[in-house]
Amino acid sequence: MQPVNHEAPAGRVLDIAMATHLFASDWAYCDQMATYAAALVSQRRADSLRYANLFSSVLNELLETVFRQHHPHGEIACRIFRGEPHDRIELTIPCDASTRAFYESAMVDASSPDVAEKYLSSLLDNAISDPRIGLLELAADYRAQLSLVENAGDTLTLVVDIIIDDSAI
Repeated sequence: MQPVNHEAPAGRVLDIAMATHLFASDWAYCDQMATYAAALVSQRRADSLRYANLFSSVLNELLETVFRQHHPHGEIACRIFRGEPHDRIELTIPCDASTRAFYESAMVDASSPDVAEKYLSSLLDNAISDPRIGLLELAADYRAQLSLVENAGDTLTLVVDIIIDDSAI
């Protein structure tokens, strides 16, 4: 997978929104939403099955992070853009000060030059379950470009630009 150009893809493919209390009521929703979205986004790809599997894994990691780290009131919104060569996932989540601080810190770690070491350390540390692990994995293994958009009010948007289909480059 190649590094990502930060220009936003033009093709908006999917919008999903769910009340936070409903989303957070069942861990299985992360996988179900990721699988559904990946089936749509993978259409007309050179290897749609491979693409769907990889995209589902990426989105699932993001949703699992949000499942663990969000403010309990509001709505979680997911927007997916399909582009060439990269796709974009935008997750808008309700947040309070501690949730915002978590994501700001995680973005610093995910964009650091030693992200692979941070991911490996997080993965191998049996003492604690690191809630950043999914974001670190995306940055280290998938070379995803992660950023935050500060929204007015009590939400923030996690933006992930990723190239999964190397043949599109």
